[in-house]
Amino acid sequence: MMAKELLGAGTVALALSVLIESASVSAQVLVPVQSERLNHEIPIPVFAADATWPDLPEDMMLGQVSGISVGPDDHLWLTQRPHSLGPTDTGLDRGEAVACCRTPEPVLRLDPQGRVVAAWGGPDHAPEIDGVNQWPASTHGIYVDADSNVWIGGNGAGDHAALKFSASGEYLGQVGRREQTGGNFSENLLGLPSDISVAGDSVLFADGYANKRVIEFSETGDGVFAFEELFGAWGKPPVAPVREGDFDQSQATSTSDGGPQLEGENFGDIVHCVVRGPDSTLYVCDRRNNRVQIFRETEAGFQFLENLVIAGETGGTRTATDVGFSPDGTYVYVADMMNGRVWILLRETHEVLGSFGKNGRYLGEFIWLHSLDVDSQGNIYTSEVSTGRRVQRFVMTGIAE
Repeated sequence: MMAKELLGAGTVALALSVLIESASVSAQVLVPVQSERLNHEIPIPVFAADATWPDLPEDMMLGQVSGISVGPDDHLWLTQRPHSLGPTDTGLDRGEAVACCRTPEPVLRLDPQGRVVAAWGGPDHAPEIDGVNQWPASTHGIYVDADSNVWIGGNGAGDHAALKFSASGEYLGQVGRREQTGGNFSENLLGLPSDISVAGDSVLFADGYANKRVIEFSETGDGVFAFEELFGAWGKPPVAPVREGDFDQSQATSTSDGGPQLEGENFGDIVHCVVRGPDSTLYVCDRRNNRVQIFRETEAGFQFLENLVIAGETGGTRTATDVGFSPDGTYVYVADMMNGRVWILLRETHEVLGSFGKNGRYLGEFIWLHSLDVDSQGNIYTSEVSTGRRVQRFVMTGIAE
């Protein structure tokens, strides 16, 4: 039986009352969160929710926060979906409310204190190609590279492209084309790319919501990209059928796929993340199959290492949505959408040491936990879609021996 530790029952109300009394003070207020520890012989990091973070403008309400990425300066970048906000959320736009709220920009940059220091995005920031504006109908993943360039993919109608921008929002190029897709073996077109990873000239895409593969390009300069390789589950050719038509949210909860295939030959219906890890590793979230497939990046290409099952019995929206690492590479963190928790694994063996979080709408809880990233101090950031519509910070407060 799993040993569960409910940390600090009743402390949430106390911490929030302290926060209210000192509303004008930006001091950090940390609130213990529900956690579980499965192996008391191995040290495990401990996290608390930051009740004062983010510090958004008074007239700002976030839509679904589909992607987050910590930049090289520890600023958190996020992409959120303005179209997921309703008319009662954005009454200030039309003069129907006196205080809140206005429609926020799709891309926001937050400093370590959670304050918005940049905001941009939308069709005005992307070119028109063959009469089609290239800005995504619904943004999904965001990645900030070592030069603070911002990469964005989408999973809305026709969003078969991933775009590169400068930190100020200047368009720098793209892979793929909106409203054009070519299937799993196309070497120049994408199929609803969900996530991006960049290292030097190498650009990887989890491709993603229509296709069922990982594909790599090399950037040759001036926004030009050359195909390098592609692969499916287990590092084999991606022979899985592609999604026909547009993706809609109901397909993320459907059981028409027969449930998770833990040892399945192919990636499932959503290849959700592609994350480079320590020691030239690559972690790929096969969300609908409740697993993370791990590869090693070599001069000869990507070689399969391990099939890591995450809460394999889970149905519904399934589990593995994103992956992050502690700054020293000791721990792996896996976001689990259906179970509303962040799993903590020992990277050396991938043993599950415990987790934190639970399903719910309050501080330290999750609704449709979607993305995860870690800053240089070891703090974890999470985002939520559907009706979650928020970003949270979990401060690493120490190591439990």
